[in-house]
Amino acid sequence: MGDLSEFNLSTRLFLKAYPWRRLEPTPWTPLKKPLAQSRIALVSSAGFVEHGDAPFDPKIKGGDCSFRFIHDDCDLSLLQESHRSETFDHRPMREDPNLALPIDRMHELVATGRIGSVNHRHLSFMGSITAPGRLVTGTAPTAAASLIEDSVDVALLVPV
Repeated sequence: MGDLSEFNLSTRLFLKAYPWRRLEPTPWTPLKKPLAQSRIALVSSAGFVEHGDAPFDPKIKGGDCSFRFIHDDCDLSLLQESHRSETFDHRPMREDPNLALPIDRMHELVATGRIGSVNHRHLSFMGSITAPGRLVTGTAPTAAASLIEDSVDVALLVPV
């Protein structure tokens, strides 16, 4: 976890003034079956898009709340990262997308029997959504419906 002193003045002022939201009670659904029998999908906020897909739009006020499907068998080296935040170094996740979308790690867990299976597609959102209303009321239910349609048991959020 970073410290506010690591950011430039404008970012520090933004973070101090931002109206952070707290959900009470914390939304939680217990597992209905063991992980070793569960299908897992990844949900990343890295802003990844597959080659040929439209990038996230950094000009949308409050953030682009759309999402992209990332196919499980995609070539990770071809993923394009379009996260709009300038408050962190993007190079590490560009060099190793598994840092923000650990598809290879999930397959290793399947091979060892720790999880049952990996879904055929994952979800990628753009992080830094400062106006989340459209995300909460429109995009998130659509994204969740796609995971239900795929019979996903666990959605693992990988925040960036």
